[in-house]
Amino acid sequence: MTRLLLPLALLVLVLAGCGEKEEPTAGGTGKTEPFTVMLDYFPNADHAGIYAAQAAGEYERAGLDVKIQAPSDAAAPLKLLQAGRVDLAISYEPELLLARDQGADLVSVGALVQTPLTSLMSLGERAVTRPEQLAGKRVGTSGLAYQSAYLRTILETAGVDPGSVKETNVGFKLTQAMLSKQVDATLGAFWNVEGVDLKRRGRNPEILRMEDLGVPTYNELVFVARRGDLDEENASRLRRFLQATARGHDLLERRPEAGVDALLEVDGGLDRGFVEATVKATLPVFFPEDEERPFGFQDPAQWAAYERWMRESGLLKQPEGERAPLTNEFLPGEGLDPGTSGLQ
Repeated sequence: MTRLLLPLALLVLVLAGCGEKEEPTAGGTGKTEPFTVMLDYFPNADHAGIYAAQAAGEYERAGLDVKIQAPSDAAAPLKLLQAGRVDLAISYEPELLLARDQGADLVSVGALVQTPLTSLMSLGERAVTRPEQLAGKRVGTSGLAYQSAYLRTILETAGVDPGSVKETNVGFKLTQAMLSKQVDATLGAFWNVEGVDLKRRGRNPEILRMEDLGVPTYNELVFVARRGDLDEENASRLRRFLQATARGHDLLERRPEAGVDALLEVDGGLDRGFVEATVKATLPVFFPEDEERPFGFQDPAQWAAYERWMRESGLLKQPEGERAPLTNEFLPGEGLDPGTSGLQ
C-alpha cells in the first residue's frame, strides 16, 4: 500500500507548532499592502467569515487592502494563482492534490471548511436512505473524476456491484436533475447549500455525507498559496490575512448576521432567509473539532489518508513528492522557532 511520507519537520509543525512567534501587525503606519484573494465560486455562505472580516475592517487593521474576486469558472482559481495573478486562492483539497500531481508547486496554508460538503442526495419516492439502495439506480455527478471515485468507493463499501449503477454527468445542474427525475440521486451537491435550498422548498431531501459512506474525510475548502511566496519577505502578508480571517470567523460565530449582512452587501440579489439558513448550517464546520486548534488547522494524518485514497483510486499518477501539500505555520498562534523551516 502506498504511504504518504510527510517531512518530519513539517509533521511536528502541523501537529503542535514549533515555538510560537510574535504575530506580525500592520505596524501602526496606516498604510495597506495589496492582497488579492480568488474565491472558489460566487460569494456564498462558505465565504461568510471572509466577508465579515472585510466589512468589520479586520483586513485594513491588519495593513492589507484585500480584493476578493469570484472566478469566471471553477477551474480558474489555481490557474490564476500559478500565473501570479492573485496572491491566494480558495480551492478544494482534491483539486490541490491533482494540481500538484501535474507539477504545480502550491501549498495549502489553512482550511476554510474543515469537513466534506459534498453529499449523496435524493428526493421523495426516489430517496436513497442507505447506499445499498443504489443498486440499479442512476446517479448524477458533475463529471469530476474524484466524484466518480467517491461513488465507486461508496458502492464497494456497501457491497454494491458498480456495474449495476449508472453514472450520468449532469454538470452543475444537480438539483434540476433530481427535481426532473432525470436521476435517482446525485453525488456532488453540497449539504449546506443545495440541501438547505431543497429543505426550504419543502422537498425533504435525503442527505448522506461522504465521510459516513466510506470516503476518507477531507477539508472541503482550503487556502492555497504558491510555495515561492512563503519566504520571509512575503510571509507577513499571508500571516496577517489568516489572522484577520480568523477574527472574521470569530465575529461570525458570535454574530452570524455580520456575515449575512456582508454577503447581501456584495450581492443584493441574494435572498436573506436563504443566506441566513446556509450560514447557520455552515458555521460549525468552519472550526476544528478540537477547540485547542487554531482556525484553519489542517490534520496531516487526515491529508495523508485522503492522498493515499486518491492514489489507490488512480487519481494521482506521479510518484510522491518530498514536499508536503500543507503547512499550518502561518495560522494564528502557530509558527516555527527562528532559523527553522517547515517547508521542504
